[in-house]
Amino acid sequence: MEFLFIFPFSALLFKGPVLNIFDYFCPDFKTSLMQYKRILLKLSGEALMGEKQYGIDAKRLSEYAEDIKAVVDKGVEVAIVIGGGNIFRGLSGASQGMDRVQGDHMGMLATVINGLALQSALELQGVETRLQSAVKINEVAEPFIRRRAMRHLEKGRVVIFGGGTGNPYFTTDSAAVLRAIEVKADVILKGTRVDGIYTSDPEKDKSATKFDSLSFSEVLSKGLKVMDTTAFTLSQENELPIVVFDMNTRGNLMRIVSGEKIGTVVNI
Repeated sequence: MEFLFIFPFSALLFKGPVLNIFDYFCPDFKTSLMQYKRILLKLSGEALMGEKQYGIDAKRLSEYAEDIKAVVDKGVEVAIVIGGGNIFRGLSGASQGMDRVQGDHMGMLATVINGLALQSALELQGVETRLQSAVKINEVAEPFIRRRAMRHLEKGRVVIFGGGTGNPYFTTDSAAVLRAIEVKADVILKGTRVDGIYTSDPEKDKSATKFDSLSFSEVLSKGLKVMDTTAFTLSQENELPIVVFDMNTRGNLMRIVSGEKIGTVVNI
């Protein structure tokens, strides 16, 4: 349906769908219906393998891109940190005699490769995306600049942070928390293969029970593994909540940002 609309404060005429007029006057309405305005989505490199033993599963990548697009269309600002374990892990290289620093540098480059793959999948869905790297690869990705990243997010672009923190000995979990704090994200959403935090590994222990919510102190006292100690402590000190959920279940990301109780919430 189209109609002629006259602005009360000018003679400017606007002809278009009702939805466009509504979005013009209420640009924040869709976002106001969401639980979070700005999120940092942490994905593991292994998650991109899908059913494969190594590398990137194009089907899984496409599914992730569709789920991310759905929340972007609702006005949620999305930043992403992705691991590189599907290609190379610095720690595994070090365990085989490789220099740890060189191994970590290789791992950083692996995260950039995954970032490029996810960027391509998102752009195929029509989502504007920027890849920023903590390691300078100017021909491939923008350098990480905090103000530029925040401006991209404000414009509705998805920002993928590659290269970890740019320093060896720090995991991509630490990079995720650091970037979330820097861009003032409301929450870290950690997408995993399981649907939350359990008393023990549910893939190995069938009697493991799931927690719906935990405090940071409870996670530490119970010895539960959510993130590495550096990342978890940084999140705790900055009162940044973490939601651990199953990213492989389609629609879970949308359910979380819509306010549904999915996964396990870790908060103060």
